[in-house]
Amino acid sequence: MDKELKLNIVLLEPEMPANTGNIGRTCVATGTRLHLIEPLGFKINEKQLKRAGLDYWDKLDVTVYDDYADFLARNPGAKIYMATTKGPNVYSDVSFEPDCYIMFGKESAGIPEEILVNNKENSIRIPMLEDIRSLNLANSVAIVLYEALRQNDFSNMQLTGRLRNYEWE
Repeated sequence: MDKELKLNIVLLEPEMPANTGNIGRTCVATGTRLHLIEPLGFKINEKQLKRAGLDYWDKLDVTVYDDYADFLARNPGAKIYMATTKGPNVYSDVSFEPDCYIMFGKESAGIPEEILVNNKENSIRIPMLEDIRSLNLANSVAIVLYEALRQNDFSNMQLTGRLRNYEWE
């Protein structure tokens, strides 16, 4: 692989601290950077956020941005996939680069259509039944992130587990 695997999860105006905490923990476990675009629906030091991320929050590579324009200015040329229920492409049908950004919108409204309209080719969706509005944000991040990791051969990740008191036969 030419590039070092350093995937990026971007949360545009996340509202629920428990979701962001869970996503932060997933990012720590996978060596993924987390980008938070304000306004946030909580304070970074909120107890629920830390509780959901458990004791991993201090190990998280996280950057906070003033708004979407600030994010774009500080990440020029970033390849951004936009996860949305409105996306025309199934997430597992795209090829995730080892340093790409995967953006998710706020829980109540997703990514605004004025952003999506200019990003059709990079708008992806998780298939689900027609009558369902959306999946939980933390679950959606995990689904798409692990597909991107799989496509990049789980680079630098531990692929086998070990028993503490026994040997595998």
